[in-house]
Amino acid sequence: MKKKPKWFVYGSSIVIAAWLLSSGAAVSSESGEETAAVNYAGLTSTFEYETEPYFSEALAKWQEQGLENANAPLSVEGAKPSAVSNDQEIKTGEYEGKTNVLIWNTSDTGWVEYKVDVAESALYEIHVSYHPLKDTGRKGPVGWEITIDGQRPFREASSISLYRTWEDVRPLLKNADGDEIRPRSVDISSWSEKPFIDSGGAYAQPLQWHIPQGTHTIRLKGYDPVAIEKIELRPSRTIPAYEEFAEQNEDTAAIGGNILTLQAENFSTKNDTAIKLFSDKNSRTLPRYKGRIVYNTVGGLRWLEQNQEISWSFEVPETGLYKIGFRALQNTIAQKTSFRTVKIDGEVPFQQFLAYGFPYSTGWNGMILQDKSKHPYLLKLEKGTHTLSLAVTQSPVKPIIVDLEKLIAHLDAIDWDLRTVTGSSTKKTIDRNRSWNMDQDFPGLTDRMALAAEVMGALSDRVVQTNGKKDSISQGLDTSAKDLRALLRKPEEIPYQVEEIASMREKFASFIDTLMKQSLQLDEIYIIPEKSDAPNMEAGFFNRMWGGAQNFVYSFDARDSLKEMDDKKLNIWVQRGRDYVDQLQQLADESFTPETGIEVKVNLLPNPELLLMSNAAGVQPDIALGLTQDLPVDYAIRGSLQDLSEFEDFKQLYPQFSPGSWLPLHYNGGYYGVPETQSFQVLYYRKDILERLGLEIPQTWEEVYQLLPTLQQNFMNFYVNPKEFTHFFYQNGVEFYEPGGIKSGLDTPEAYGAFKQWTDLFNTYALEREVPSFYQHFRTGTMPIGISDYNMYVQLSAAAPELNGRWGIALIPGTKQADGTISRWAGGGQRTGVIFDKSGKKPEAWQFLKWWLSAEVQEQYGSDLEAMNGVAFRWNTSNVEAFTNLPWKKEDAAIILNQWKWYKDIPNVPGGYFLEREMNNAWVRSVVKTSNYMSSLEQAVRDINRELLRKQQEFGFIDENGTQAKKLDIPIVGQPWEGVDRYVE
Repeated sequence: MKKKPKWFVYGSSIVIAAWLLSSGAAVSSESGEETAAVNYAGLTSTFEYETEPYFSEALAKWQEQGLENANAPLSVEGAKPSAVSNDQEIKTGEYEGKTNVLIWNTSDTGWVEYKVDVAESALYEIHVSYHPLKDTGRKGPVGWEITIDGQRPFREASSISLYRTWEDVRPLLKNADGDEIRPRSVDISSWSEKPFIDSGGAYAQPLQWHIPQGTHTIRLKGYDPVAIEKIELRPSRTIPAYEEFAEQNEDTAAIGGNILTLQAENFSTKNDTAIKLFSDKNSRTLPRYKGRIVYNTVGGLRWLEQNQEISWSFEVPETGLYKIGFRALQNTIAQKTSFRTVKIDGEVPFQQFLAYGFPYSTGWNGMILQDKSKHPYLLKLEKGTHTLSLAVTQSPVKPIIVDLEKLIAHLDAIDWDLRTVTGSSTKKTIDRNRSWNMDQDFPGLTDRMALAAEVMGALSDRVVQTNGKKDSISQGLDTSAKDLRALLRKPEEIPYQVEEIASMREKFASFIDTLMKQSLQLDEIYIIPEKSDAPNMEAGFFNRMWGGAQNFVYSFDARDSLKEMDDKKLNIWVQRGRDYVDQLQQLADESFTPETGIEVKVNLLPNPELLLMSNAAGVQPDIALGLTQDLPVDYAIRGSLQDLSEFEDFKQLYPQFSPGSWLPLHYNGGYYGVPETQSFQVLYYRKDILERLGLEIPQTWEEVYQLLPTLQQNFMNFYVNPKEFTHFFYQNGVEFYEPGGIKSGLDTPEAYGAFKQWTDLFNTYALEREVPSFYQHFRTGTMPIGISDYNMYVQLSAAAPELNGRWGIALIPGTKQADGTISRWAGGGQRTGVIFDKSGKKPEAWQFLKWWLSAEVQEQYGSDLEAMNGVAFRWNTSNVEAFTNLPWKKEDAAIILNQWKWYKDIPNVPGGYFLEREMNNAWVRSVVKTSNYMSSLEQAVRDINRELLRKQQEFGFIDENGTQAKKLDIPIVGQPWEGVDRYVE
């Protein structure tokens, strides 16, 4: 906390930098549609530091200044940078068939700069000829931040994406049951020449850059290893309207003939490993489902993120005009249209294909690409090979998303003003005996609320216009506008409705998430000669009936039944999704069985309760994987599990995992599970916002308290999950149970101090008690710093490309000890694997567990899983060696590994389930009901001890006279794990 904050907002009544929603003129979208005029000058934003405009705003300003497209291109050789950040990471030479290129093998965030001599002041697109370096472990696109003469001309310049090219391995393999296995994705990236585009998919066309006449410096900043052949500044390509495009083809002779049908799942390439095949049971979907998984469609929920693109190759037998049709399913979000940019041979042929809408439908639909009058769009295709590409675009909805963000910020300011003056955060704490004069107590606030209502109504109209029909978002906006106007009819009641305004803000944030999802699932693609009729793309009535009857019969197929065990195989149940199960089965078939001769059958476990029921029925697997960390001891208490410490080589396995991860798996002197995956608690922070506020990353909780005033004065806050409490207690030297495990360890002065520290964050320091989505608040900047887990990391990496390079992670804030060191203990939660006591194959099961937990197999499994499904499936292995070999960013991996030293979860004891329940009850009593913190914790301790005693008597640890019959030996983890040190630089 050494830096002085650069600016403050001293008082909630200050109106902060006006942020106009629009100029008031009609706004033209990139699809050629004109949206409703909006004229709402005066909408305010809490983000004064966000000085960079959006690209659309910058482009409009440049066009107002009379700037036009450049007339001629200019090029710079990639091998001739003017400056680089690190000479050791740069070399020039030959790469993949091209000579004299720049090979930029960066291992951290670095940069290269190029000088360009521009002859005319104009608008340019920036294109680059690039090749992602092979064998680097990277799966995502190459990400760059672009500056010109040290400045970003617009926000989107902070996150430019250059995509890789992937293909699925063919033919598809089948497992022993005859089910197809989703194919791996293989990186086939080659040299590509692509323009800089927005990584958020907000614009269907490439970004443009104003570069004045003279010499300028273009800096490329990133952390993805890549080879660069050249950088080229080009004029933007003018895309004609369809009418103009059609005139060019008037002389083309009309043709008929056979329809070319493409199975959509047999695509040629994709630009994201997250795009996946799906199995569909509809009677018209081909190839037909016949009781075994067959991957006969593509897309759906795995093809909805920005810029995700699929390409198909096809052969045209005759030159002529063709129509394009699809058999499509678009039913993910009710009444919502999904948009795709349609390209032929890599180019958008006319404006209407920049963002073509696929309307919502409850079932599969056949559709021809056509105009509003239902006249098909005709494309001239020369005889020979062509490609068709569809890419997710958010360009029609992005202006709405931007204005929703500004509306949320406007409501934030209103909400803050109300809470500041009323001194309340909930309806219950407002003084209803006080009379309010809105003009005097809140000058200008009713006008701002009226403006917000007007904006909501207009945004609702724009959503309808963009979507083509009403949906939940347009109706939600319209309802909120009516609610706000109802409040304004009784302005003196407004201070009592603080929570209603806050709920609107959260609802609008969920609208943004919904607008960004552009799902589409495809079965077939049709290339139809102009004179030919469209094929039958939907199932008839009798086909639907017959298909439904067949599917009903197939549903009785018992191959996935957990009732039937194959005695010849090692039976493994996995409590994860189908993708995880199939990948494990494939890896076991490829590696484990050939090496050991032990055959494996992996089944999906839909519900862990089935383990208890199957035990009662006498049907149990040999191994269960993916269980939450509380279940092994829960089953061990009932004698269901094998004590793994009884195996001779358990001592060799134990040191491979942190001591704190073994704590929840220990019971009565034995270990009944193994750590499989592990989450982590780290500090997430927005680099850009903290820098502008002049704040440093807090190392201790005292430093957190010091930065809170600056955050809150600027309408921001720090995030702490109110349900996470272990770090407060462990960092203060508190163990949750006494050494014998008979009583809670929370009845100590240190425990009361830790509980007060936890509850004071919400009572004294005004942290938010309920946050529906820290991820969303982090993206918008209202919570630019906070503590979260592995899921937050994956979300930011997979779905927040606009923040690339603008966020980071750090060690969790700790508690300073008497010797000056900082204690950073924290849990995180983990998934575990167990062997059942009734298994007749315990040696084989133990052999499988050791194989499964080995660094080599964990790395292979994690790499394959991410290659198939994208970064959203990043495997959070508990094997530290495998972790270091998975594609984590170097600086992030270092933070996670250092925090890993301090990993420590709560032991499980009989009745221990009461601990978390009663701690949360105590938090509610102290924070929500404002009870004294000491009495709240005292009550929790009494209730926990009562349940511990009851369960210990039930399981024989205490006899009927209340005498302790045997001890629960709970290991003590008091020092950071040194086993991780060799992996930390």
